[in-house]
Amino acid sequence: MHFIPENIDNYVVNHSENEPELLAKLTRETYQKILQPRMLSGHYQGRVLSMISKLVSPETILEIGTYTGYSALCLAEGVKANGSLHTIDINEELHDFQRKYFDASDFGDQIHQYTGNALEIIENMELKFDLVFIDADKHNYSNYFRLIIDKMNKGGIILSDNVLWSGKVVEKLNPKDIDTKGLLEFNKLLKDDPRVETVVLPIRDGLTISRVI
Repeated sequence: MHFIPENIDNYVVNHSENEPELLAKLTRETYQKILQPRMLSGHYQGRVLSMISKLVSPETILEIGTYTGYSALCLAEGVKANGSLHTIDINEELHDFQRKYFDASDFGDQIHQYTGNALEIIENMELKFDLVFIDADKHNYSNYFRLIIDKMNKGGIILSDNVLWSGKVVEKLNPKDIDTKGLLEFNKLLKDDPRVETVVLPIRDGLTISRVI
């Protein structure tokens, strides 16, 4: 979903950093072999995630929703040399696909995979995070936030993907649409919670940046 004219979007992409070769290869294989390839963060958003991670220079990153590992590799570009990235996905069939690309990168030893229910996994984590990327089941976004907020270091950054949900957040709500309902509640939660300051960016399908105060 693009919220700016296609010619402007193309200009933005063409004048941003190039996509690393390994990530381009991951994209091609995802489209060839994996269902719902549009779930990839993709070239432009991936470079945005990489830039934010480099600016934060996190020691510990949490990613909720790995898919094929594209966004994890982008976020890992900014992690400290002694740091780690912890990424969770419920689909065990993607584990080996992710691992192949993680190990082919410069960050393989720093990336830790978890498979299962993210709510249960996060609850049992005894870690503090500098950077979190939320990109899993949309109706649980608020639940993820409530779990991670007390595990964030002061000044830490929470990134939330798909917060505009193809524009559905400004359309009449279908009562059966639990994902849009969940995102509406989540967006309001971030706006109202005094523990974070938040801006929503119309990047791709909407990306929120929240800073822990």
